[in-house]
Amino acid sequence: MSTLQTNSVVFITGAFVTHHCWDEWRAYFEAKGFDTAAPPWPFKNGTAQELRSRRPDDTDLAALTLTALIDYYAKIVNNYPLKPIVIGHSLGGLITQILVNRDLAAAGVAIHSAPTLGVFPYEFSFLKAGWKALGLFTSVKKTYLMSFADWQYAFVNGMPLEEQQAAYEQFTVPESKLVARGSLTGAAKVDYAKAHVPLLLTAGNQDNIIPAHLNLRNFNRYQQNGSVLDYKVFPGRNHFVLGQPTWKEDADYILDWLANQ
Repeated sequence: MSTLQTNSVVFITGAFVTHHCWDEWRAYFEAKGFDTAAPPWPFKNGTAQELRSRRPDDTDLAALTLTALIDYYAKIVNNYPLKPIVIGHSLGGLITQILVNRDLAAAGVAIHSAPTLGVFPYEFSFLKAGWKALGLFTSVKKTYLMSFADWQYAFVNGMPLEEQQAAYEQFTVPESKLVARGSLTGAAKVDYAKAHVPLLLTAGNQDNIIPAHLNLRNFNRYQQNGSVLDYKVFPGRNHFVLGQPTWKEDADYILDWLANQ
């Protein structure tokens, strides 16, 4: 039985997609007795169609930095009377690790997390899928929108074309290049030696943009200090793990893990 003393869960969205990718997860967790929230990123509170219509001249979103984004979520979790459970996907997983490191969460789950500073992402598929988001040699005053071809490779590889297209229309949105660049700076730093609340990292063996091997190296950077730290690889998961038909299996694993903390 869980001793976490909270039933609040804050879901943190990754880059390139809207917070609506958590809608089914929120309903599922709430049916299990949790109180949930999935706050949108600053300047990204809308449908994918609405946010894409602002491109490429959404200067507010373009100016968003990773430091500001982390501070935004830190303020949200700080407003809870009891520290909430934090669950993040992709860049949201990176933010989850940072909030755990700052002692702001009751527990953390980082799903297919972007790497923390010091975990060098040398995997070819990561570089192929993600380098355009940095917007090198382009203006940071304009946002970046992943093309459908890049979406196919980075998020929905292995899925039927119709499902790939539907997911792109429903979830894909423009992104700040500064946020992507921030993940390569001190803004993404954690203290790997520091004791922390229970932390689970999950990965998928079909993920191109965040390969399982990259998640494993992130996991292995933490020092064994008596803190609960777990790692799980799911077969057949790509980066669209939150919306794949198998998402309830992942959610059930996380719920069981939380129940045992």
